[in-house]
Amino acid sequence: MNSFRAGPRTSAPESGAAAAAGAAKAAAEDDVRPRLRAVLTALCITEITSWGVLYYAFPVLAPAITDDTGWSASASTAAFSVALAVSGIVGIPVGRLLDRRGPHLLMTAGSAVAVLAVLAVAWAPNLWWFAAAWVLAGVAMSAILYQPAFAALTRWYGPGHLAALTTVTLVAGLASTVFAPLTVALAAHFSWRGVYVVLAAVLAVVTIPLHAVVLRRPWPPPPAAASGGPGADKHAPAAPHSPPDVRPVIRSRPFLLLVAAMTIGSFGMYAGVVNLVPLLTERGSSTTVAAWALGLGGAGQVVGRLGYAALARRSGVRGRITGIFAATALTTAMLAFVPGPVWLLVVISVLAGAARGMATLLSATAVTERWGAASYGTLSGILSAPAMAASALSPWAGAALAGPLGGYAHMFALLAALGGTAAVLALGTVPAHMPTARQRVE
Repeated sequence: MNSFRAGPRTSAPESGAAAAAGAAKAAAEDDVRPRLRAVLTALCITEITSWGVLYYAFPVLAPAITDDTGWSASASTAAFSVALAVSGIVGIPVGRLLDRRGPHLLMTAGSAVAVLAVLAVAWAPNLWWFAAAWVLAGVAMSAILYQPAFAALTRWYGPGHLAALTTVTLVAGLASTVFAPLTVALAAHFSWRGVYVVLAAVLAVVTIPLHAVVLRRPWPPPPAAASGGPGADKHAPAAPHSPPDVRPVIRSRPFLLLVAAMTIGSFGMYAGVVNLVPLLTERGSSTTVAAWALGLGGAGQVVGRLGYAALARRSGVRGRITGIFAATALTTAMLAFVPGPVWLLVVISVLAGAARGMATLLSATAVTERWGAASYGTLSGILSAPAMAASALSPWAGAALAGPLGGYAHMFALLAALGGTAAVLALGTVPAHMPTARQRVE
C-alpha cells in the first residue's frame, strides 16, 4: 500500500482508463476460465488413458506375453524399459517444440503415433519387432504423458498452475486403479494381442479427438518476452514464440545439481516401488498382503499430492525439495531396517507413497520456481531426461543389486543412501537470483 502512496498522482481520465482496462481484463478472464476448465478436464481424461494404456497395461500382460511367445521375462521387460528411456531422451527436443508451438499439434500427433505403436506391439511377430514397437511407443510417450501436459497447464493457467497440475496428477494417479482391472477383465476374453488391440482403440477414441479439438487455443507468448523479465531488452521487438536463451541456465551449478538430485532421487524412489513386493515377501509377508501394501502406497501418493499445495505455502524452495528427498530416504531406510510387523511395514509404505506423490509435483514445479515459465518445456525436458532413464533402469537394477548385496533389505538400505545423497545435492539447487512470484507466470 505504501508504494501506491509514494507514486505520482494519477489524473481522473487516467484513473478511468485504468479502471476500464481492469474491467476489460476481468471480463476476458471470465471468458477464458470455462475454456481453461475444458482444457484441464480434457488433459485429465487423456492422461489417465495414456498412462493406463502405455504404462500400466504392460505389467498386467507381461506374464501372458512370456507364456505365449516364449520370450524371456527379462527380454520383454527390457523392451518396455527402453521405451521409458527413449521417452526421456526424445523429451528434450519435444520440450523445445512445446515452448515454440504449444501442445496442440504435438499431443494430437503423439496420440496418433501411440495408437500405431500399441498396434505394432500387438502384432509383433518376433522380439525385435516387439522392441522396435516399444521404441516407437517411447517417442509417443514423450509427446502425450506428463511433460507436455505440465507445460500446457503451466503456460495457460499462469498463477493458478499449481492447482491445475495437482488436479491432473491426482486423476492420472488413478490410471492403475482403472486400467489394471480393465486389462485383467479384457485378458479373460482375449489374448494379450487382442487386449492391446482393444486398448489401442480406446486410446484412439479418447485421446486423439480431445487433443485435436480442446487444445486448439492460442499459445501465449513466453512470459519473459511478454513482461520484460530480468535481463531482457525492453526496447527489442517482442518475439512471442522465441523463448530466451537457456544455455546460461543449463550450464549453471544449481541446474546441474538439480538434474543430479532428480536423477538419483528418481532411481531410488522407483526402484523402491518396483521391489517392494519382493522385500515384503522376503520378510515373510504373503504376496497378497504385499500387493495390498503396494496399492496402499499408491493411495499415499494421492494424499501427498493433495498436501503439496499446503506444503508449498509454508516452505521455501530449498527447504521443500530437501525435505521431500529426505522423507523418501527416511521411509526407504525404515523399510530396510524395520523387520515388522507387517501392518507397520504397510503404514511405512503409505508414508513412502505420500513422499513420492509430493515428488511428482516437485518435479513439475521445479523449473518454474527457479527460472520462471518462459522456457518451461525446454528446461523441463532436459531436467527429466536423465530422471526418466534412471526410472527405466530401476526395475532391472534393483533386482540385480539384491543378490550381490545379500537380499532386498540391504538393497533398500542402498536406496535410502541414494535418497540421502539426493537431499544433500538438493541444498545447492536454488539460484542466487530467483524470479518473483509474478515473474514466474507473467
